[in-house]
Amino acid sequence: MTLIDTLAAWLPEQRWYATKGRTPRLRILASIALPASDPDAEVTVQLLIDEAHESPVLYQVPLVARPAQGAAAIGEVDGRWLHDGPHDPAYVEALLAVMGGAQTVAGEGLSLEGRRLTEPGRVLRSRVLSGEQSNTSVVVEVEGGPVPTLITKVFRVLHHGENPDVTTQSALTAAGSQRVPASFCSLSGTWPDVGRDSGTATGHLAFTQQFLPGLQDAWAVAVDAAGRGEDFTEQARELGAAVAEVHRTLATALPTVEPTASETAELLVSLRRRLDIAVREVPELAAAAPRIAALYDALEGARWPRLQRIHGDLHLGQSVRSPGLGWVLLDFEGEPLRPMPERSRPDLALRDIAGMLRSFDYVAGSLAHQDPPVDAAAWAVAARAAFLDGYGADLDGEAALLDAFEVDKAVYEAIYEVRNRPDWLGIPLAAIDRLV
Repeated sequence: MTLIDTLAAWLPEQRWYATKGRTPRLRILASIALPASDPDAEVTVQLLIDEAHESPVLYQVPLVARPAQGAAAIGEVDGRWLHDGPHDPAYVEALLAVMGGAQTVAGEGLSLEGRRLTEPGRVLRSRVLSGEQSNTSVVVEVEGGPVPTLITKVFRVLHHGENPDVTTQSALTAAGSQRVPASFCSLSGTWPDVGRDSGTATGHLAFTQQFLPGLQDAWAVAVDAAGRGEDFTEQARELGAAVAEVHRTLATALPTVEPTASETAELLVSLRRRLDIAVREVPELAAAAPRIAALYDALEGARWPRLQRIHGDLHLGQSVRSPGLGWVLLDFEGEPLRPMPERSRPDLALRDIAGMLRSFDYVAGSLAHQDPPVDAAAWAVAARAAFLDGYGADLDGEAALLDAFEVDKAVYEAIYEVRNRPDWLGIPLAAIDRLV
């Protein structure tokens, strides 16, 4: 089989394949060879365009060719076995060398640039984390660096423009924040793009930061506490303070802007567009839709705070509690349904606050669906109030904006639930009723 045929048979089976149910139509857009210390390994990175969908998707597929079949083998091409790169130590070592060494490498239509904040150390061992949906994360044990274990995220679907997971967390690390795992290095690439005036696109391919193993996320901790009827207000208050600290650091480390009339108009358009989509998909929203629209209309003349970089998809599952650091926030890629360029724009910090408030509500909602059900409504009210108290900012003048963003998040949840868990639709619907 040819390389394209082999990859076309393998690609749809991967969790990160974006167009499920379609047969790939692949072509190699660009490729590059990475220097490998293992003489039996040929390490390459292939950028594959899949044109099976109306909107073509660009995939990053690192490959390691070896004489014999090993773990994560894809298939045999020209007498050598191809392996999925993140599962092979030769690729992981080569990737960390380019990133950690701040190297520039040129290939056929693809050039790579490593960027380093801190020298990561020498690779000893690596393993791929299971369960990833859109990326591949590799846990890397190292020596000679400031920490013994790193995690490298390999972005499988590539986009033009910076990835906020890289730029935001790198900015926080550079500013001395300990509310995110320490960033070490990243990899960006430039490849052909006929759809752009410049003829090229540039984006992030990989990112390495400190790995914090064995920690429960705040969602698991909160569900356990609420299920036992245990008070969670102190933890929620501390979490609110941690989010506020991240917002303050981002506001000094990255640019903030005073919202213009066109920017506020665009934000309102996005809220209304999501509502229109939701009403079409969730008939149960029709009765509340006029009240939601009125809530959005009332924001036309409101005073809007400055826009800044934010997390963008903040909820309890995006934070862990470290014994040495306290609450730490994770995964700054932003809301999955928003286009990548939108996720890097300055936004309202209220969006993050609203996301966390909805998450506390979901703790109670999930427990209500257990058998036997647990009534944690009062627990959620107390946790929400403690989180806002810990956040500390005076939000009274922004209450209408905060309500609007929480309603928008609940509208998003309603779309998700009707598509995936219809039995849970009542959770966002109840919140919308309360808020409007």
